[in-house]
Amino acid sequence: MNSNRMLQQFYAMFGIFMVMFYLGVGIALLFFLKMFNIDQALRVIIGSTFLLLGIYRITVTYRQIKQFFFTKENEEE
Repeated sequence: MNSNRMLQQFYAMFGIFMVMFYLGVGIALLFFLKMFNIDQALRVIIGSTFLLLGIYRITVTYRQIKQFFFTKENEEE
């Protein structure tokens, strides 16, 4: 297996954890972190941004996993 391909697979798996982080922070800011003294408009803006970034990262990570785990090395070129 090509070491470059292994590194790309690692980045694809790391992307899964980043998706969970972005979605978790976005949901926490929008729904659960009302106890902190942060302005509601600021919480909604930042929380929505994290949720949208998480949704975008889901699509990118899905494509990466599909490309680097379910295609053969010969099909890439």
